[in-house]
Amino acid sequence: MTIFQDRPVRTAQEGPVRVAVLGCSGSIGTQTLDVCRRHPDKVRVVALSVMGSTRRLVDAAREFGVAHVAVVDERAAKDPVLSELPASCELGVGARAVTRLAELPDVDVVVNALVGFAGIHAGFAALSAHKKLAYANKESIVVGGDLMMPLVRPGRLLPVDSEHSAIYQCIVGERPEDVSRIWLTCSGGPFYGRNRDELASVTAADALAHPTWTMGEKITIDCSTLMNKGLEVIEAHHLFQQPIDAIRVLVHRQSKIHSMVEFVDGVVKAQLGSSDMRAPIQYALSYPERWQASATRVDWCAEDPLTFGEADERTFGCLALAREAGRVGGTLPCAMNAANEVANEAFRKGLCGFLDIERIVSRVMDKTCAERVESLEQLDECDARSRALAGTILSEVSR
Repeated sequence: MTIFQDRPVRTAQEGPVRVAVLGCSGSIGTQTLDVCRRHPDKVRVVALSVMGSTRRLVDAAREFGVAHVAVVDERAAKDPVLSELPASCELGVGARAVTRLAELPDVDVVVNALVGFAGIHAGFAALSAHKKLAYANKESIVVGGDLMMPLVRPGRLLPVDSEHSAIYQCIVGERPEDVSRIWLTCSGGPFYGRNRDELASVTAADALAHPTWTMGEKITIDCSTLMNKGLEVIEAHHLFQQPIDAIRVLVHRQSKIHSMVEFVDGVVKAQLGSSDMRAPIQYALSYPERWQASATRVDWCAEDPLTFGEADERTFGCLALAREAGRVGGTLPCAMNAANEVANEAFRKGLCGFLDIERIVSRVMDKTCAERVESLEQLDECDARSRALAGTILSEVSR
């Protein structure tokens, strides 16, 4: 199926949208709850999950009066603070409990804000259960797009990434065959303009100082290596039925143009707004309606000039590696993503250098024989095998 659809008829929702927020304590999760808080007449939070942030889970469950919660970390699930959950709230433990939240009959929309490959099972379950999926877990589409996209029905998969939300808004009512090129914008991260010699000595603290966005640590490091943009290229390839090489990365330091779509007649549509994730989150929840703004509005008369530049794939090799994985397809993006998750975490812990992230990913890709994607179990095996290989390579490069 396709994410494209005819221009939707805007009909009023019968009662509040019932939402499950998976990963409610992270950056996207907390901003999702803020959108819900601002629109209590339109949204009802019914289910929440966390990895191990039990205090935040209890506070949110009590505030919103949720009926279902899940804690992935079994050790955290023993925290006495969970006794403060509402009396009628059902507690599940483990990864499977999170997936069950995505299948609940009293859930209309699943916000998948889980981090990394771990989010693929919940996303697959939500689409299989015919839920509307508002997803920030780009890795699930990067790794499992061949499995997930056939489950998509028009208007039922809404990207939360600011760039892909922008592209989606630009193609509503358009035909896929009329799209000529996608301009995927990129802030350039904290190291834009530096050379590889300069990158060799940067620290995790340097990399976490993103110039325009406030995000979780994993994605912020991915932004600094441009791996995040590489993942987004593959994501856009699956979502919008475009070849990898028809998706052009455009450095736009101000992060006000969130992406653009160019059509066969040369016309370009762009979606602009503030650098605030609450805007794409709200659009994913409200679609096909638009609600009053939760994000700060932009005074365009007061804005500095908007600038554009080329992404340097030689200096930031992770972007080039992701493009290669996207062109080959199959299980290679899964192997690439697994290696990146291992290397990204190692860099944050001081176990390897910044450029070692690229080296580890490249060596795992070189040792991977891509296969056609056929099942979640196959992807689980590929992910585990690639993580183990990345761990071995990490021990070699860090000596």
